[in-house]
Amino acid sequence: MSETQPATPAAPRREHARTHHGDTVDDPYAWLKDPEDPETLDYLRAENAYAEARTAHLAGLRQAVFGEIKGRTQETDLSVPVRKRGWWYYGRTEEGKQYGIQCRLKASGDTPPEIEAGVAVEGEEILVDGNELAEGHDFFSLGTCDVSPDGNLLAYAVNYSGDERFTLRFRDLRTGEDFPDDIPNVFYGGSWSLDGSVFFYTKVDDAWRPYQVWRHVLGEHEDKDVLVHQEDDERFWTGIDLTRSERYLFIVSGSKITTEVRYLDAADPTGEFTVFGAGREQGVELSVDHQGDRFWVLHNRGAENFTLGWTPVADTTQFHEVIPHDEAVRLESADAFEDHVVVSMRRAGLSQVAILDEAGSLTEIAFDEPIYSVGLGENPDYESRQIRLGYTSLVTPSSVYDYDIDAAELHLRKRTPVLGEFAPADYVQYREWAVAEDGTKVPISIVAKAGVTADGTAPCLLYGYGSYEHSIDPYFSIARLSLLDRGVVFAIAHVRGGGEMGRQWYEQGKLLHKKHTFTDFVDAAKHLVDVGWAAPDRIVARGGSAGGLLMGAVANLAPERFTGILADVPFVDALNTILDPTMPLTVIEWEEWGNPLESPEVYAYMKSYSPYENVTGVTYPAILAVTSLNDTRVGFHEPAKWIAKLRHESPSSDVLLKTEMEAGHGGRSGRYDAWEEEAFNLAWILDRLGKA
Repeated sequence: MSETQPATPAAPRREHARTHHGDTVDDPYAWLKDPEDPETLDYLRAENAYAEARTAHLAGLRQAVFGEIKGRTQETDLSVPVRKRGWWYYGRTEEGKQYGIQCRLKASGDTPPEIEAGVAVEGEEILVDGNELAEGHDFFSLGTCDVSPDGNLLAYAVNYSGDERFTLRFRDLRTGEDFPDDIPNVFYGGSWSLDGSVFFYTKVDDAWRPYQVWRHVLGEHEDKDVLVHQEDDERFWTGIDLTRSERYLFIVSGSKITTEVRYLDAADPTGEFTVFGAGREQGVELSVDHQGDRFWVLHNRGAENFTLGWTPVADTTQFHEVIPHDEAVRLESADAFEDHVVVSMRRAGLSQVAILDEAGSLTEIAFDEPIYSVGLGENPDYESRQIRLGYTSLVTPSSVYDYDIDAAELHLRKRTPVLGEFAPADYVQYREWAVAEDGTKVPISIVAKAGVTADGTAPCLLYGYGSYEHSIDPYFSIARLSLLDRGVVFAIAHVRGGGEMGRQWYEQGKLLHKKHTFTDFVDAAKHLVDVGWAAPDRIVARGGSAGGLLMGAVANLAPERFTGILADVPFVDALNTILDPTMPLTVIEWEEWGNPLESPEVYAYMKSYSPYENVTGVTYPAILAVTSLNDTRVGFHEPAKWIAKLRHESPSSDVLLKTEMEAGHGGRSGRYDAWEEEAFNLAWILDRLGKA
């Protein structure tokens, strides 16, 4: 061992028995759970020092990749302004500054003003400057940032630890001065009343579950705030929102499979909320929006892929169906405007947006790329006949379109600039279909540098997620260009458990079908080799959070398939976490994974795939686990325990743990810090693929 090479960390093993359903298991690293234990912190710092030493030879590459990301990014930039009443709202960034700046400009006309990045704008008002708020802090996150309907007041919330508990503040935009009202320990979101006299906010319980909605009268002390709603069922979260029409406030309570909505006239903020429709029905999900004398309702009662219709405001139990259930089309959302509804849906693994007019006619908006992602952008103007859309693909940078409903025309407002010699034509994208072990066809999205051919020699990074019906749609990444330009193929395996192919795709990858997520990913890797898009010995797998569970599972399932595995904030100690209802969010998760406390079958099934439970003495691919000390969604102890066990059981395997000591689930907060973190990850990937 050289003087600069620290000793390989070895976490002490301490007996800790766990017994459920007659099964007793020793968990020797359970002690790593306490973030305030000095020995835990010492271990994490030792792992950080070890990871830094083991990757020291990549310092030059990390610097180069960081320079590429920075050099391709227009650092002084701004978003396309969005119209709300008498103002255009937009965000901008400045070169050398970590955080964004939220601004607005008095409106004149319906076309977004042409503002040049880096040029002073006459009449600009700065709502929030994240750089000023972050000064003196290692971490900063902006939660709520909501302007009152009359445009005079701002509610904003700040966090300096990464634990997603914010301090709520209020600002008078006419004077620029903050009110004395500071409310600690609030969650994301919140809503103004119509007149701006009241702000509703949410709080979380000890398990980090948003469960209370509070009413705050501006100018009064927090002690006088009124609890409006408390969700006592630990499976449910709750939140509040103001409709686009600004006519109603909605309190939405939801579990993984059930939704309940309450509504209140926004002009009567001290009134009582009314339960929508028939109220809470186990297994029935719904979303509601307001338009004129009706509420538009999307629900799955007897309709796996959802159906869309409306109820009269006067009687929310009368449902009139407009778009019936379709086994091939998953209806995802319906956003109501004054005289039309925007319907977001997906078909054959691709997202779609359509306009439903007053006559009931549905018009889909077409795009000419074979694979892409499109979704509704920011559209606060209820009366607008222009619909703001966000669009991207694996080769097309994030783009902002306005769709003119009357002319049925798309107008490109902005495409995120990529500096240097970038051209979309220099890259190619493909859709492949792997065949899973049970015959199911699994879509794979692929992008490569033009000229890279499917001849079986290319290195490949394969990404996956596969949980919560969350779809990983094709998207553009400036950082990814550092891989593509070095000849790396990037692929997304759209495995079951996600929502890419409809509700049934999700159902087939959860609960007692969860293993489909893992076998689909392995089959996708095999397919890429079979068709020549990946060399058999040059595939790195990557996934984060629940996708980190996927990474840990495939490491056990098929270690020979991968030369490296990058697990971001990985959910790798799944069984122990889901067994502990005192852990943040655990009870909410039972409808996703099952309840191993009550069911021996669920316990045995989860134990058979949970990564930490199944570590053995085989030689694993190189593994890099990245986590954050203040992560409230996936505790840092999960990857810490996993790496400790891997190192003990398989001492010949090359495993590293890197912990951000001042961050949460999303990693470091400033954009330059985030680029440095990603440069570290990409350098490690390139090293594993022989491209360092």
